[in-house]
Amino acid sequence: MSYLDDPRVYFAAERTLLAWQRSSIALMGLGFVIERFGLFIKLMNLDAKIVDSQSTTSLFIGVGFIAIGALTALLSAMQFIVFCQTLGQQEKPRGHLFWLPPAVNVFLSLSATSLSIWLILAR
Repeated sequence: MSYLDDPRVYFAAERTLLAWQRSSIALMGLGFVIERFGLFIKLMNLDAKIVDSQSTTSLFIGVGFIAIGALTALLSAMQFIVFCQTLGQQEKPRGHLFWLPPAVNVFLSLSATSLSIWLILAR
């Protein structure tokens, strides 16, 4: 039995996927905070010309971070699926839901994409 014929290989890949998932959530959260910063600037009632410029800038930078987070979640799910297809039968734990971790990432990516669209259209 080689060192790869071990279910721990799958669990290591799943931990890697979860690390990418945390990174994508952090990027999305940072993007949302940056986008909402434009609203804070508007509420401060500063010079209208500067406020509109900063508000638009924060919108695009924030939505950019959210989009990068969504792309990270989607690509990590695809990479995980491709890796799982290369595993042998001995490396796959019995009774484990192989579709669930990438499905969560795909849902996260779709949610972030719809949030980005909503933020742009709400402006």
